[in-house]
Amino acid sequence: MPTVPQDSLAHDSTANLETNSSQPGLNPTPVPPEKAGGLGLWLRDLLFSAAASVFIITFLYQPVRVEGTSMLPRLEDRDRLFINKFVYHLSAIERGDVVVFHYPRDPEKSYIKRVIALPGDRLWIEHGQVWLNGKPLPENYVPEEYRDTRSMAEIVVPKETFFMMGDHRSISSDSREFGPVERSLIYGKAVYVYWPAKDAGVVR
Repeated sequence: MPTVPQDSLAHDSTANLETNSSQPGLNPTPVPPEKAGGLGLWLRDLLFSAAASVFIITFLYQPVRVEGTSMLPRLEDRDRLFINKFVYHLSAIERGDVVVFHYPRDPEKSYIKRVIALPGDRLWIEHGQVWLNGKPLPENYVPEEYRDTRSMAEIVVPKETFFMMGDHRSISSDSREFGPVERSLIYGKAVYVYWPAKDAGVVR
């Protein structure tokens, strides 16, 4: 917060004292109406800002902290980011979205993973390579050093569920273990890392 120089403050006080002392028989100058209403306007703006913040956090954006390294290299342990809790009321979940959801085996916990397959998609994995609807899935968000060699038999993703995987394939616990995630468990899309500064940016 900028510091007000003390000589400016002293100068203003002295000027007021001199003006009052030169007219001892007069009442103090009335405060102009626009100044009298200044405090009320300030309080109104403060309350509006607080209400807007509560609305944004409750219905639109929520700050969360990442715990774990299954989404490396984009998301690191203890990164702080905003998730959009409203976006999926207006638009569909898409492949490649990084989403936050309640862990199917313990809804008290939340996971953050990437959407790999949508309802109705045919998916299988051969030695780490994901195949989707008969074609190899290009995944430039998974560096070579984070890949693994696990395989999985073909499945058709059930209705109203989504197949999730972490970008750090060799350590991620995801839909390969606990199966596709129900739509009702997904409550936000990761949109922006705000801390630490070195990781700040849009989540892709």
